[in-house]
Amino acid sequence: MRLRSWTPLRSWWPWLAAVLSAALLELPFPIAGPMPPWRGLIAFVALVPLLWAILSPAETPKPLRRAFLIAYLCGVLWYAGNCYWIYDTMLIHGGMPPFGAAGMLVLFSLVLGLYFGLFGLVLRFLAERLSLRTALIAAPFLWTALDLAAARITSVPWDQLGYSQVDNPSLNQLAPITGVYGITFILVAVNALLARAILDPSRRPLRWVRWAGAFSFLFFAIARTAVPPAQVGTTATAVLIQPNLDVAANNFWNSPQLWDSHIGQLAQLSDDQCEPSIAGIPQTDAPKFTPDCSRQPPSTLLVWPEAPAFSFFELDPRFEQTMSLLARSEHTALIIGGIGADQVNGDTLDYNSAMLWASDGSRIGRYDKIHLVPFGEYVPYRNLFFFARRLTNEVEDFSRGTDRKVFRIEDASGQAHRYGIFICYEAVFADEIRHFAKNGAEVFVNISDDGWYGDTSAPWQHFNMARMRAIENRRWLLRDANNGITAVVDPYGRVRQSIPRHQVGALIAQYGFNAQTTFYTEHGDVFAWLCAILSLGLVVWAWNTRHAQSSI
Repeated sequence: MRLRSWTPLRSWWPWLAAVLSAALLELPFPIAGPMPPWRGLIAFVALVPLLWAILSPAETPKPLRRAFLIAYLCGVLWYAGNCYWIYDTMLIHGGMPPFGAAGMLVLFSLVLGLYFGLFGLVLRFLAERLSLRTALIAAPFLWTALDLAAARITSVPWDQLGYSQVDNPSLNQLAPITGVYGITFILVAVNALLARAILDPSRRPLRWVRWAGAFSFLFFAIARTAVPPAQVGTTATAVLIQPNLDVAANNFWNSPQLWDSHIGQLAQLSDDQCEPSIAGIPQTDAPKFTPDCSRQPPSTLLVWPEAPAFSFFELDPRFEQTMSLLARSEHTALIIGGIGADQVNGDTLDYNSAMLWASDGSRIGRYDKIHLVPFGEYVPYRNLFFFARRLTNEVEDFSRGTDRKVFRIEDASGQAHRYGIFICYEAVFADEIRHFAKNGAEVFVNISDDGWYGDTSAPWQHFNMARMRAIENRRWLLRDANNGITAVVDPYGRVRQSIPRHQVGALIAQYGFNAQTTFYTEHGDVFAWLCAILSLGLVVWAWNTRHAQSSI
């Protein structure tokens, strides 16, 4: 069935609507600092102009092509704006010329914008073959399915729409069941209901607006009953070191003087046992938190972040001896970011690793990063992207780890708890991180180095995605970053403590443990896969609708 034409439309209006949606979609995410929670509400309407542009009647022999290009334009603009930091990273830290850095951002946006284009194409196809109503009902299923494709095919699930609600205690209660995908689904569904009121005014548009409002209110009213109490108890203390090393400097501490100087500074920070912190997110109006030093339990864990300190080589006897001595002197377990290594058939394989020592100085083990950063830790298709070689900072490509290990660390009373450690970029992959909890981790530790992003949106976007992992799995998250954001996140995604960015410091982190698993922890992206299956089924149904006139 063809869409009914209800008013002549100027041909350029839908293109402007796509640009408007791209601009609106930027606002529910951090832009150059922490995002005020109220901006997350924009996600409930940001897609309305795009849906109107895709589905509005048009006198053109190629409506599918038009819908694809309109949505593609929106996607390219959104990715270019949301991930503008790629340009700075490539230019400043990658050593690329301005033209090359801009080219990388454009190429990134052109590739990932195809998901938006596919959304527009399929949505219009369903409207042409079936009905406008069916297309709008399908919209949240289709968008969620394409988010899953972005995570699984191109491995860039950056700032999916649901992350905009990380500070919404009503909506993010879906995450332990559906992951971030369920939140995205609700947002797109509300946008589709509002778009219906504009696209079909003959059906009493105010009724559709009322339905959208009622739908949102009902969901929030139900979800609000699951909001946790104001506080979640803490039972343990860790010291998270923020060394604030300059990623552009030479961090190979080759001389004994440099080694002793830097290690001495880090060891001194590790001694800090009662420092004030921020009771919330840095660079906001969050108050200071001053612990009661007389009642604070001694720390049982010391964490140093992933950092550009390439002197931390596992095969270096000096590094091994220093860490073992530090663990014994501080009477605490250590998690240290560094470069692990294996000897395989005479070759040395390097890993981006987190290495662990027990409080008695003995080695516990090592976690090797599994999901590496393209152009940061390895160069994909090296012959094609030969110009990007400098992005590895003159270090050989890292090898991939293979095991999501969980480590047992004893507290001051001798009771052992299980820790899951993941490194930097891995935090954005929900279905991978859940395996740490499924394997028994009672708390998450995320070590990272966001110094490569500078003062852009990326550190804040990255932090919010890590917070969603805490919500999905109901785990405390200890996040230790080279220059911030170093913070403690509770199992409901709330930032309990942090320290300012770009400062040398130590966060005395109070946290707890949880051994129970959520539905998402156990079953992963079941909801997203169901959306993908239903979307595919709708496309097949529409394709086989013989009485409909094809517009291909």
